[in-house]
Amino acid sequence: MAYIRKLVLISVVCLINIAVWGQIGIPNNTLRYEAGPSSVRQHFDGWGVSLCWWAGQCGKWSDDKIDEIITWLVSPEGLNYSHFRYNIGGGDDPQNRHCRPHHMGQGKGLRAEMEGFKDSTDDAYHWERDAAQRKIMLKIREKRPDAVFEAFSNSCPYYMTYSGCVSGNIDGGKDNLRPEYYEEFAHYLVDVCKHYKDTYGIEFRTLEPFNESAADFWHASGSQEGCHFDYESQINFIRVLEPILRESGLRTEISVADESRVWESVEGLKRFVSAGVDKYIGQWNTHTYGGSNEDKMRYGEMARLTGKRLWMSETGSGGNGITGNLRLAQRLIDDMRYIQPEAWIDWQYMEEINDQWCTIRGSFANQTYAKVKNYYVRQQCSRFIKRGYDIVEMGSPRSLAAVNAARDTLVIVVLNEGEAATSTIDLSQFLKKPKCRISAYRTSEHENLADASQSVGRKGKILTLSMPSQSITTLVIEK
Repeated sequence: MAYIRKLVLISVVCLINIAVWGQIGIPNNTLRYEAGPSSVRQHFDGWGVSLCWWAGQCGKWSDDKIDEIITWLVSPEGLNYSHFRYNIGGGDDPQNRHCRPHHMGQGKGLRAEMEGFKDSTDDAYHWERDAAQRKIMLKIREKRPDAVFEAFSNSCPYYMTYSGCVSGNIDGGKDNLRPEYYEEFAHYLVDVCKHYKDTYGIEFRTLEPFNESAADFWHASGSQEGCHFDYESQINFIRVLEPILRESGLRTEISVADESRVWESVEGLKRFVSAGVDKYIGQWNTHTYGGSNEDKMRYGEMARLTGKRLWMSETGSGGNGITGNLRLAQRLIDDMRYIQPEAWIDWQYMEEINDQWCTIRGSFANQTYAKVKNYYVRQQCSRFIKRGYDIVEMGSPRSLAAVNAARDTLVIVVLNEGEAATSTIDLSQFLKKPKCRISAYRTSEHENLADASQSVGRKGKILTLSMPSQSITTLVIEK
């Protein structure tokens, strides 16, 4: 409750400032607030993206092109991503006896057809499968040795399901994994994790057995792998998975539950704690496709009470042009402010037909690609707020701030989705002396991470930032 009162107080102070300034002749599109680097909100572990489904396509490309797109993804001068989610495919029925052939091609595209490692209970593992996604993961590890990997599942293999189809039950609101296969599916997941550790030296930090499982939109002949689990089913499966994972000798921990909407994550977390299975869980995951800031605050507070790690593990959004890109940037800021996750993860790195759900766009078949505006919008945060920084208090809901471990560098990201505006930022908490070095970078409709130093004014410990309409600016203040 103290945290909620603090947020309310900050909001009231900002509103009072705006009202008072309007009365004394300062324009209403001027917002004044204070950076509070001594008030740490969360320690930040890094930015990232899922490897499903783009990696399964780009991993078939020529080595030089793979090398370039991964450099763009992981280098400090690029997106600076360090956290990646590998998808353990379930694998559909090769004979399509219970669903339409290539039914995923009618929705998310054939890229969503994931290869499973077994075709039946008695089948041997086909470790040669999923070579493309694996190639991307190994290239990431080569270029980013500190990369963190999570394994996650959208569905069990088809032969373990009620429907015989990996995109869900005939009734999307019902479980698709048969209870008699709980133990076999748990072994399947753990065996894949162990194979990657033993063969490639990649030990997944976490294993997520569910994906948006409380949702009712996973149904047979659907557009991607998906599997509904009632909350009680999730609890029962965790109880089966935990001893199998522990006995494997892996250090991998269980993460749950990747719900699509934050209020579902809230309900799931309540159920896990009530059932006592939170002791088996090392990390809480949520997506943010739906949910208010109040939902996000509630989820973050509940998760922190358990003492577990917390990720925002997937999100994305449609829209048009930079307007859509900046709308997702506001969601990023809201996620960081209210959930307070230790990692923030994009859904797709590359798409073919849009510039919203990705940061590079291209053709999987033609091996062509280019950065889109969203790449530079994301860089405004990910390039400058680095792994190991602390996210700190900011007085504006349209801003995000972080400070490094040495406490000599403060990063402030300011978003402006409206008309041209001005922000006045008080740095008194950060600067003991007025002397400092300030760099500024901006992305707008006509700029990509451009030098914006001319937009910054300073008088003592007070900064004035002029922002054009539809823009995002990053300030790097060094003592």
